Amino acid sequence: MERIVDIATDGRHLSAHRGFLIVSDKRVEVGRIPLDDIAAIIVNAHGITWSTNVVVALAQRGAVMLLCGSNHAPVAVCLPLDGHHAQNSRMRAQWEAGRPLSKQLWRRIVIAKIRWQAAALEANGVSATAFDFLARRVGSGDPDNVEAQAARRYWPLLMGEGFRRDRDADDVNALLNYGYTVLRSLCARAVVASGLHPSIGVHHANRTNPFALADDLIEPFRALVDLLAVRLVARGVTTLTPAAKHAFAGLIALDLPGTDGTTTVAGAANRAAQSLARAFQSGQAADIVLPVPPSALELAGLDTLIAA
Repeated sequence: MERIVDIATDGRHLSAHRGFLIVSDKRVEVGRIPLDDIAAIIVNAHGITWSTNVVVALAQRGAVMLLCGSNHAPVAVCLPLDGHHAQNSRMRAQWEAGRPLSKQLWRRIVIAKIRWQAAALEANGVSATAFDFLARRVGSGDPDNVEAQAARRYWPLLMGEGFRRDRDADDVNALLNYGYTVLRSLCARAVVASGLHPSIGVHHANRTNPFALADDLIEPFRALVDLLAVRLVARGVTTLTPAAKHAFAGLIALDLPGTDGTTTVAGAANRAAQSLARAFQSGQAADIVLPVPPSALELAGLDTLIAA
């Protein structure tokens, strides 16, 4: 199973040796992990050093290295250049995709996101009937910004009336930042493995954002992080503890329903990225396959991540 590796202790050194990631402290090995098992490394501490060999070994395996700021959100990323045998044609199709296609793709992503938000609310015992109406109102490119309308309803219902989403806050927002970082790295890896460029988005288009397409693809998955954060807080976890990081890292292995049967979150991200590449090449937004919202019973699997 692919793993998310979090480096959270100051002063560690990362190197590669005989197919393993070696983590050292003052030249003494404190841990090792097979490089083939790693989906992403999140560098979340200060004074971390690494060898060129370990970065090259990760890139050769399609793995991602993310560097985080003090708010646990990523500020830099190292991605492999060679991601797929059809990379050239897929990136060209991605770059040349017209606005009508991009707007239709974004419509489908927003609809999926709103339906996932509804599933998260229902799993938390909150009625989400209004969200079905909102999903049906999303037009091409979401000109009415229904995504924002849904968010204004969603956060108070899920987190309480006093909650404000603030990326720089140290409360539950820090949990959300870290969880999104885990899934963002997963989506960035899936995008690159599909022969697409993560900085060329269908909606997100900030010129300084190397994750634009990954930030598009992550949208339906965000509700998983939100719901896991709520469950952690309910158990008294209000700061980013090692146990909380372990729970969020486990999200990639959570089982999800799909049109072709059950798959993991990692598998669903890969499927979405591959289908997005086909949509760029075919010019048909209908080709994109986004994750299906789970039932409340299926989302109960989040509890096992916390227990672990």
